[in-house]
Amino acid sequence: MKDIFTELAWRGLVYQTTDDANIAKWLMEKSRTVYAGFDPTADSLHVGHLLPLLNLRRFQKFGHRPIALIGGATGMIGDPSGKSAERNLQTFDQIFGNVLSIKKQMRRFLDFDDRECGAILVNNYDWIAPMSSIEFLRDVGKNFSVNIMHAKDSVKSRLEDGGNGLSYTEFSYMVLQSYDFVHLHRTYNCELQIGGSDQWGNITLGCEYGRKVGVPQLYGLTSPLVTKSDGKKMGKTESGALWLDPEKTPPYQFYQYWVNTEDADVEKVLKIFTDLTQDEVAAVAAEHFAAPEKRIAQKRLADEFTRIVHGEEGLAAAQRATQIFFGGEIAGLDDVQLGAIFADVPSKELPRTALEDGLPLTEALLAAVLVPTKNEARRLIQQGGAYVNNMNVRDIDAKLTISDLASETVLVLRSGKKKYALLRFV
Repeated sequence: MKDIFTELAWRGLVYQTTDDANIAKWLMEKSRTVYAGFDPTADSLHVGHLLPLLNLRRFQKFGHRPIALIGGATGMIGDPSGKSAERNLQTFDQIFGNVLSIKKQMRRFLDFDDRECGAILVNNYDWIAPMSSIEFLRDVGKNFSVNIMHAKDSVKSRLEDGGNGLSYTEFSYMVLQSYDFVHLHRTYNCELQIGGSDQWGNITLGCEYGRKVGVPQLYGLTSPLVTKSDGKKMGKTESGALWLDPEKTPPYQFYQYWVNTEDADVEKVLKIFTDLTQDEVAAVAAEHFAAPEKRIAQKRLADEFTRIVHGEEGLAAAQRATQIFFGGEIAGLDDVQLGAIFADVPSKELPRTALEDGLPLTEALLAAVLVPTKNEARRLIQQGGAYVNNMNVRDIDAKLTISDLASETVLVLRSGKKKYALLRFV
């Protein structure tokens, strides 16, 4: 067996283990089955889910069998770990819809066809839902000490220091997750659970439950939560999470987020979110810090990570969009793609009929608020600073028609090198 523990350690992905002295050797003895859980709280995974998902992927590449558990049952409860208040419960239909969407995304990251260590995809609703409440309380609940559960950080943080309290529903979450671990051991001989450091209490409780019901030793391994040098969570934007669904976060926006990674964070993130080897990361970092202004490491990070999440096609689209934003030719894009590229650019709607007889470029520039007056518009055109769809236009009498649209409804105007505006004709 290849040494997965050393691989995770140099990448900075080992935070806690349930057996520091022996787990590395244990993982080297033979192929193990390892699982991580993902609750379907939305119809897409986001970057926050990628740490355990990519770790499952790494375990598989090192010869171990991964299990991706989608929490169709636990998702109806809500994990209190890392939360200051109780989640809003979703409807059954919402959760089942989310499960179907997430299952499709999982298959992009794990190999389910490998004969030796093919991934397994499960839904804990399948074994938790058939249990009656009496069965659950009598056969499972009796094995859990409230004192031990109360000592877990996910519970303590909500009950102490003026927290918002904890419902019995949320308090039961760690019992369900513990039951999952034992069920997966009995069904698939799963012996290791991985997750973020916020899952430590849930994981260790599962190991303790296993011992109480006669299961051989179970193991746990957590990775540190990914934060930026300023302490904020990695993968969060002003508008919310970075989603894996290209409809929710287009590849261009995903790509740009990583291109803008701070120098202080980029080497760490290269280790966590790419498949580059230790030597390759060191080489990229050395080249980058020799000339930080070239952002070599950030571009490599954006390339590698976007390829993993969105494939070669998504990466190519993101790179093309980046070229467009910096003056490249605009061609072959639709409204959605242009909207993603120019998400932060001012836009204005005009009636489509304005293009039928020809809209003077001077009026278009004025309508887009790229110039204050028509005289300024004429001066801009004459001086070579006016662009339509990134094509320079020097004719002050030029008129725009439907054939000039860059996509179904969008016209891209530019003043100078970087001042953009969109006109949408509807």
